[in-house]
Amino acid sequence: MEVALQRSHHAPMRGFNYQSPAKSGQNKCFSAIALTLFAGLWLAVSATVAAADPDRWRAEGWKTDFSQSIIDFSTIMSGGPPRDGIPSIDDPAFLPVAQAAGLDDKEPVMSVVIDGEARAYPLRVMIWHEIVNDTLAGRAIAVTYCPLCNAAIVFDRTVEGSETTFGTTGKLRNSDLVMYDRETDSWWQQFTGEAITGARTGVELEVIPSRLEAWETFRTRHPDGEVLTPNNPGFRDYGRNPYAGYDTSGVPFLYRGPMPEGILPLSYVVVVREDPAPVAVSLDRVRRDGEIELENGTIITWVPGVRSALDDSSIAQGREIGSITVTRNGEDLAHELTFAFVAEAFLPGTPILD
Repeated sequence: MEVALQRSHHAPMRGFNYQSPAKSGQNKCFSAIALTLFAGLWLAVSATVAAADPDRWRAEGWKTDFSQSIIDFSTIMSGGPPRDGIPSIDDPAFLPVAQAAGLDDKEPVMSVVIDGEARAYPLRVMIWHEIVNDTLAGRAIAVTYCPLCNAAIVFDRTVEGSETTFGTTGKLRNSDLVMYDRETDSWWQQFTGEAITGARTGVELEVIPSRLEAWETFRTRHPDGEVLTPNNPGFRDYGRNPYAGYDTSGVPFLYRGPMPEGILPLSYVVVVREDPAPVAVSLDRVRRDGEIELENGTIITWVPGVRSALDDSSIAQGREIGSITVTRNGEDLAHELTFAFVAEAFLPGTPILD
């Protein structure tokens, strides 16, 4: 759920300062109930409104060339906020790992390593911004996170030889973040990394391997690394999860597509999109087996001790769900730890090994 965000006017503070609510379990329960009720209401309302209309989007100020498209525009839904209502981070600030304080050891972070330089992007920050336009080891990258899909994906943001930055459109498709590039206003599907309408329709971004891992794990693996820190820690309640109870709810939010068979739609699954065909495996299966080796030599390994960012109202108190690594010949491969409904929506016909 892309939540409408209002700017806070607290004085700037250093580090990660969120204090967990005393009744986080109660808040989680209430939020889950409210989320379910609101999801039903939103779907009922959305069924009565007019179909998505490029003319309406142009009236919002979009310069997108909507004559070029690979999607049915009726699959686009408003997520609530307007364009850039969930603000990307375009001038990211970092602290050395040794100086960072306030993160729980088991909190999830996105980690990226390029040419030996390592950075962590805590989900307590990503959940409020969704996109970080960064440069690491001289490479222009876009670090992206869609909470409704738990899709944490890093892209090269050099497109057709031109470096660009990405922002949030305020739109969703199959419950997934729709981004836009600031050079052409083309709209991009975050989960696929493909431009779905605009001048760059059909262009695909290069995916850079990354991990979702515990803060303690990143800190141990990369003691000389850096961690993203809020430019203004009072701007949002960093550390609070505005989607409390989402990953244990019955149905995905703002989703009208097909549901997977034989597995709950919000069950965590690992997706590896490698030739000759994509592979999807439930996280429960990887947890049971410990390690799964695919025919092409790809190894999916269970990693304990990582909290869910979408469970408790305080990310530092989220239940432990663990995570995974995906490697081949010792090298990290691009992958996603997402939900079963996402695999069904974007990789139809791909069986989920459970």
